[in-house]
Amino acid sequence: MNRKNREKLFASKLRNFIVEYISVFSIVALNGTFLVLILVNVINKGFEKTTIALAGALYLFVSCIISTALIYFVKGRVYHNKIKVFCDIANEVAKGDFSVRVPTYFVKPKSEMDFLAVNFNKMLVEISSLENMRNDFVADVSHEIKTPLSVVQGYADLLQNKDLSDEKRAEYTYRLSLAIDSLTSLVTNILKLNKIENQGITQKERFSLDEQLRCCILSFEEKIEEKKLELSVDLEEVFINSDKALLEIVWNNLISNAVKYTQNGGTISVKLKTENGKSVVTVSDTGCGMSKQVQEHCFEKFYQGDCSHSQEGNGLGLALVKQVVNLLDGKIQVNSIENKGTEFIVII
Repeated sequence: MNRKNREKLFASKLRNFIVEYISVFSIVALNGTFLVLILVNVINKGFEKTTIALAGALYLFVSCIISTALIYFVKGRVYHNKIKVFCDIANEVAKGDFSVRVPTYFVKPKSEMDFLAVNFNKMLVEISSLENMRNDFVADVSHEIKTPLSVVQGYADLLQNKDLSDEKRAEYTYRLSLAIDSLTSLVTNILKLNKIENQGITQKERFSLDEQLRCCILSFEEKIEEKKLELSVDLEEVFINSDKALLEIVWNNLISNAVKYTQNGGTISVKLKTENGKSVVTVSDTGCGMSKQVQEHCFEKFYQGDCSHSQEGNGLGLALVKQVVNLLDGKIQVNSIENKGTEFIVII
């Protein structure tokens, strides 16, 4: 808020204080002075009691009307100035400035306008936070899309060389295809994440959770065999009421990460059991693991730990997992040790 608006609000507060307190004491003092004068006149001149009573009543009536009118007039001006400040602030927000705030000069809110100022500032803080998140998201998406696009552009330019050997042409075509797949995966995950964040509605059905996990594991069978990974599966028979399609996103991402970040010949494990009426799924691996710092941020959008920089990915997988688990009122936790492995525990 600019200096002019702050001065207006301070002046309004000062006038309000004068009207509500000082004017009241002034009226009481005037009334007391008037009564003293009447008593002096009675003693000196012997006015009749009726005349004195009528004069006193008339004076009190007139003084009450004047003081009431004065109070309402000045308070009206005070509220007018306060509302003007709110209008000025709202106008600044409409122009895109979310850093403005309504100035407050109280320790605890007292009047309705004070509470309005507090809540108005809270609203501005939330709007400012959302705007920062939106800007960060746009910047991150732009950065992530730029990388595969640069790769696509590079290999597309190389393929235009007519002197390329068939072997090089095949290699560049393969790498171009990988870059396009990466870009497609990024866009798909962004759309999924946006849908999950905005839908807020789940379509629950009763299904076999252990069977769903088996199907998800089988979809990675080729990659598991390619890396010669040892697979450990221990699944209890469990039926749950939940959103089947959303949970499939969770298992696919967790198993995919376990396969991706585990070195050749390593071990991945998928377990399912029930505890206290809840289903507990554990996906663990003997991969590169994560540091404490990476664990603290691993569920953030576009965040990639040191281990992921050398692997394909876009930092949206675990963000999707977290959003789905939250939407289904579940819990997820991660335990990891660098160069030893990672364990994700999902409670539904």
